[in-house]
Amino acid sequence: MHSGRLSRRLHARRRRTITTLCVGLASSCLLAACGGGDKVVTSAQPQLPVGGVSTALPLTLAGQWPLTGETLDGDPPDHPVYVVKIDNTSSSAPQVGLGSADMVVEELVEGGLTRLAVFFESDIPDVVGPVRSMRASDVGIVKPAAATIVASGAAKRTTRLLSAHHVPVVTEAGGGPGFYRDSLRSAPYDLFMKLPDLVGNAATRFDSSTKPYLPFGSADNFSGDLPVRKISATFSGSHTTSWQYTDQGWVRPDSFAQNGDDFVADNVLLLRVRVGDAGYRDPIGNPVPETKFYGTGQAILVHGDSALRCVWRKENGAAELHLLTKDGASVDVPAGRTWIELVPADTGTVTMAR
Repeated sequence: MHSGRLSRRLHARRRRTITTLCVGLASSCLLAACGGGDKVVTSAQPQLPVGGVSTALPLTLAGQWPLTGETLDGDPPDHPVYVVKIDNTSSSAPQVGLGSADMVVEELVEGGLTRLAVFFESDIPDVVGPVRSMRASDVGIVKPAAATIVASGAAKRTTRLLSAHHVPVVTEAGGGPGFYRDSLRSAPYDLFMKLPDLVGNAATRFDSSTKPYLPFGSADNFSGDLPVRKISATFSGSHTTSWQYTDQGWVRPDSFAQNGDDFVADNVLLLRVRVGDAGYRDPIGNPVPETKFYGTGQAILVHGDSALRCVWRKENGAAELHLLTKDGASVDVPAGRTWIELVPADTGTVTMAR
């Protein structure tokens, strides 16, 4: 089960000699171009609907995994894509199962903290967690993969929204299989999922994406315009995710993941996104944010030790994500495992250094 993950981690990566350079991206020009005086222009982001995805048997894309763009050998899996909501605070340590994920999306939640939407398809770990609740932001995150959300539960307003957009969910509150409480941890950080138990109960028919989540291509065709070996993605004054480039790929030095079981990224995709108010507060009174993951905005795609400034576009919540250069040319994401940072456009910052 883990041989594919190992080969992804050990594949050769381009390296180059670098000197020190820091690129600060203030909130007013987050993800703007930093050389030659050019800027990636962000156009208006209209309120776009969430499109539908029809129910179908599992589909493949010419033998390609839709979350990584890597070659699929043999038959596709007989289960849907699962997106497990995992806590991303120090209380979650150690996070379990991230090393098996195909893709991760990090989103803002209340209190300026973040939560992880962790995608599993090609490799199903024995245990994942700690599992936490869903947010309205998850509609735009999971719809392109026609995925099933695995979570502890959600506010009634969020549950109604997910149902209205036909997003399948499996929750502890709903009696889903595979959930258990770890007696050595404190609530609410003690909920875990035995994902194989859920796979064993997968429906005969389920939603399956017919398009790739990202515009994948060959790493040989990627050409960045900024050398980089360190990234800091600041979501708020309460949380920054740091990245460092290594021989294995991009890693998080301050990760809460279990030792040896962290997500090693081939690509880090930083997107400038609008964040609104979900319309309710958490139990201690913090307003709950909602990321608007559709429309268009500025982006930086990082692969190897270089970064490319570009623009992201997503027609609606269910649509695939497109990347374009400032001249309008399509940008392909090198096949591999990608971590997507949904950095708030108004309050977030990104700092890159080599």
